[in-house]
Amino acid sequence: MDEYGRFVDWDKMDVSAQSQNTKELTCTDFHELKQLARQGYWAKNHSLRAKVYHKLISNIPCRTVTPDANVYRDIVVKIVGKRSSSSLPLPEFVDNSLIPTYCLNAEGIGAVRKIILCIANQFPDISFCPALPSVIALLLHYSKDEAECFEQVCRILACNDPSKRLIDQTFLAFESSCMTFGDLVNKYCQAAHKLMVAVSEDVLEVYSDWQRWLFGELPMVYIARVFDVFLVEGYKVLYRVALALLKFFHKVRAGQPMESDSIQQDIRAFVRDIAKSVSPERLLEKAFAIRLFSRKEINLLQMANEKALQQKGITVKQKRQNVHLAVHAENFKSEIVSVKEMRDIWSWIPERFALCQPLLLFTTLEHGCSLSRFYSHSEGHEPTLLLIKTTAKEVCGAYLSTDWSERRRGGNKLSFFGTGECFVFRLQPEVERYEWVVIKHPELASTGSETENHAPPASSTLSSSSIPSDPSDRLSPFLAARHFNLPSKTASMFMAGSSECIIVGGGDGQALYLDADLNHGRTSHCNTFNNQPLCSESFQISILEVWGFRDTMNG
Repeated sequence: MDEYGRFVDWDKMDVSAQSQNTKELTCTDFHELKQLARQGYWAKNHSLRAKVYHKLISNIPCRTVTPDANVYRDIVVKIVGKRSSSSLPLPEFVDNSLIPTYCLNAEGIGAVRKIILCIANQFPDISFCPALPSVIALLLHYSKDEAECFEQVCRILACNDPSKRLIDQTFLAFESSCMTFGDLVNKYCQAAHKLMVAVSEDVLEVYSDWQRWLFGELPMVYIARVFDVFLVEGYKVLYRVALALLKFFHKVRAGQPMESDSIQQDIRAFVRDIAKSVSPERLLEKAFAIRLFSRKEINLLQMANEKALQQKGITVKQKRQNVHLAVHAENFKSEIVSVKEMRDIWSWIPERFALCQPLLLFTTLEHGCSLSRFYSHSEGHEPTLLLIKTTAKEVCGAYLSTDWSERRRGGNKLSFFGTGECFVFRLQPEVERYEWVVIKHPELASTGSETENHAPPASSTLSSSSIPSDPSDRLSPFLAARHFNLPSKTASMFMAGSSECIIVGGGDGQALYLDADLNHGRTSHCNTFNNQPLCSESFQISILEVWGFRDTMNG
């Protein structure tokens, strides 16, 4: 059909929407390219899309020595020899990935394996790259020959712009991306996440499929539209689309029985057959409607997850633990929550800590109602989990991201610290988790952090809480100065402690205040939110427990 159709089976290709009148793309402005990509401008013409791909990939900054088409022509005969393409063994780093055929003809299907082997020869540092077969198969539809496709894939793999992440090439990068995706689902797809927790023994195992949904299960017309935007905007687009897929899965399948005995298989089947329920345009519309964290913030979260994996020695593929079964029934005993309730809490915490087991640090039943003993048993542990049972049998708590020793930075004054990964929750009488929120308090200055000039003074000891109306205006929960060497003014303040009280800012207008004797507490609840308060406005504490996170791999 055109010069870029050598590997295409046109009987499989949907050409009904193709336009022959599409003008050549001449713009170079990023914002204009971004809009055109999202609108599907070059999706309307096969030849135009091929030329745009070539242009965008040619502009990727690469390592000085990056294999090109001539290298492929030199090595392909030596590597492949006279063997049949279908018999060529694939390198381990593709991890038995699906090799999607999309709309390739027989020659194209064979070419995918040849190109993979030649890339393995030229990139010995690649140790894990399950997305590679799909990327090669997709680009072959828009390549004049195998050598051109090889060169384009090599440029994507050899990108050396630290701000432009493209394809994961190590198990550490891949696994941390799965954890990051899990964190984003927990934040942005709470209904779907709740379903995953209910039907799966290992939620992270489900989320480890997220790249397969895109690079494997998604039909050709969909992944091509995603790839259009990916080449312009980068890796963040993949998170967006995967989140949108999960949202649609939950919406379409909500209340229906599972079609198989595995939620993983159900999601894969849904993505394969997505044309039955969602158009490519609707999928992208949903993806870009999600008010996702900035690229910088997501990178920080990815770094934190990579660091957690490195500390546990998880840098190569191995049999995964059932991380959400870290709360072992035989080893866990709380006077406040059951094993099931603790597992529910575990499903809310950041993925990098779901690798750990709960460790009881402090309980008023054993250590008494002393705030100083609370601090002495809790300090040195990060993060911690606070559980409270009231005399009215209400159960609530908080996930606290930062070591309580940070309170000393304020001297004897009430000082605020922590990150937006903190949250408060209620288990009895009903389960509810409250999103994080910034506490604004005049004592912020005492921590050494710069208080924003527009922060209003607190109206009471509890301090005032506020949530900006636009979620994108909220402080990032991952910009913690201590962890990322950022200026202290970027650190969010969510916890406060002194010799007289503890304050925890939760979310949706919620804040928790505990007196020094650990016998009494009260809550702050903003009436502008349509939710129930954390617990009674004033309450008496029956039992209070603090739990730490024990590394299951390093003892």
